[in-house]
Amino acid sequence: MRRVTISLLTTLGAIVAGDAGAADATGESTYQSSCVACHGADGVGVLPGVPDLTATEGLLADDDEVLIKRIAEGFQSPGSPMAMPPRGGNPSLSDEDLKAVVDYMRKEFAVR
Repeated sequence: MRRVTISLLTTLGAIVAGDAGAADATGESTYQSSCVACHGADGVGVLPGVPDLTATEGLLADDDEVLIKRIAEGFQSPGSPMAMPPRGGNPSLSDEDLKAVVDYMRKEFAVR
């Protein structure tokens, strides 16, 4: 129990301090819990109409502010039969979580 508490406090401290590694972990865990079911582990999308996050001119070509707004409010891609729900269907996600998941998606899926 003591080891878990110390680990949790270390992680929380790193997030508050702005540690990039902790932000990456938060972004990855947010993606895995709220995004992967539709966007897939590889970002190409697993359901019809879900945009490919790895596409050169895809959604990740947009500015962070645009992406965060779409995630926060929900978004329906042109031609898609369904919309992404606000906050990926997880209303408990904070704005910081959304920024972390955008950073994670850019790192993992953006074509360079």
